[in-house]
Amino acid sequence: MQNLSQVLAQSSAPDSLKSVLAVTTGTCIAISDALKQGSLAGILGMAGNENVQGEEQKKLDVISNDMLKDALMACPSVRAIASEEEEDIVAANTDGEYLIAFDPLDGSSNIDINAMVGTIFSIYQQTGDHAATEQDFLIAGKHQVAAGYVLYGPSSMLVLTTGDGVNMFTYDPTKQSFILTTENVQVAPETKEFAINMSNQRFWSENMQNYVKDLTLGKEGPREKDFNMRWVAAMVGDVHRILCRGGIFIYPWDKKDPSKPGKLRLMYEANPMAMLLEQAGGKAHTHTQRILDIEPTAIHQRVAVVLGAANEVDKCLSY
Repeated sequence: MQNLSQVLAQSSAPDSLKSVLAVTTGTCIAISDALKQGSLAGILGMAGNENVQGEEQKKLDVISNDMLKDALMACPSVRAIASEEEEDIVAANTDGEYLIAFDPLDGSSNIDINAMVGTIFSIYQQTGDHAATEQDFLIAGKHQVAAGYVLYGPSSMLVLTTGDGVNMFTYDPTKQSFILTTENVQVAPETKEFAINMSNQRFWSENMQNYVKDLTLGKEGPREKDFNMRWVAAMVGDVHRILCRGGIFIYPWDKKDPSKPGKLRLMYEANPMAMLLEQAGGKAHTHTQRILDIEPTAIHQRVAVVLGAANEVDKCLSY
């Protein structure tokens, strides 16, 4: 079985990108090890401060962010980083070739109950020799050169694309490396499974409420088939399930805060997951457009997300 380094060696990815991926995934292994110690290491619970999103940070939000930040800043190929936990971008090496945006610990509300969490990352190539600015990060997702996530579950798994399909790797602690376990992941265009936070139903648009109502009516309803609902409360877990067995994931606009166009972050969550889904034959949209076509206006921009099985995404959007 091939490990991550061997798979990357056979790819067309430049050595500089391989080095960024090696640093990112290596740091994720260290985060996985920290998670396994849990309360034994005193890393659970709240950090006592808020991030730039106004969300109270968990201790592991801060720890995982610092681990990735420190490792990537020391990588010569990294020009700058942007993190969900940082207010501004952080410039690294002026002659670095890559910008990397990441959510250091997606689903951190799951930490204290020992449920699934993960790290999501998105990589862009940078030209010129100037010090990076926020404007450099405001690039449509279709220009990503790599995207992926590491899921910290019963086993730690890396899901990665460098623009030539999607591969899954499983961490082998005896070899201390990610081993290729599934090649060329594909998402079937049809599905009978959906993921959505039903507790927000009363805040959705009428059209979204009608779509989900039709799903729950099953065989007796207009869709004429029974659907199952699953919800992990971590995007990385819900997307992983779709890549493994199909489905659709929806985080729609809601009127709890009408000023916000969505809940999920374009740069750190929607773009990398959209690249993975499209590379696996699925689709990823907001209510109005393909996610990878969005021209960002700010690094912490939020969007609505509808992604997964291609035909079901189309059906949802038809509402």
